[in-house]
Amino acid sequence: MTSDYDDLAWLKSVEIAPMTAGDLDEVLYVEQESFPSAWSRASYERDLANPNSHYYCARLQGKLVGYVGMWIILDEAHLTTIAVHSSCRRRGLGSYLVHLAIDLARRNRAKRMTLEVREKNIPAIELYRKLGFVRKGCLRRYYGDTGENGIVMWRILEVEMGDSC
Repeated sequence: MTSDYDDLAWLKSVEIAPMTAGDLDEVLYVEQESFPSAWSRASYERDLANPNSHYYCARLQGKLVGYVGMWIILDEAHLTTIAVHSSCRRRGLGSYLVHLAIDLARRNRAKRMTLEVREKNIPAIELYRKLGFVRKGCLRRYYGDTGENGIVMWRILEVEMGDSC
């Protein structure tokens, strides 16, 4: 993991647990703080009920400091959301959460991971590039709130030895 913050030891204190409906008030707070157009509670509730969805919260001393979500369908993982509380940004947590998603996707036999990111979200694009994602396309006016383009990024996940197919 790389970070602009030199001391990543604090990440050892971060507790990761599956997201539940009880986390949603805090998730929505970080969501609204992080994005110009926040997902709704109903969107999260639908995803939490979906067996293809995998959502995790990161907590530091009991406080929600980030979350990550993805869908795994057949051999493809799709990173649906990731956010880090403003107090913990640029300290390695985003990278840590993406690695968590990648590891989970691999364990579920996903061979690739995809995501969309706002064209102007340069910090996120740079994070994904550092983690091996490459730009594969552009979705014109993908984000309805601003009309901003969405950048499609992909990463091939290394398949563990012994896998057939």
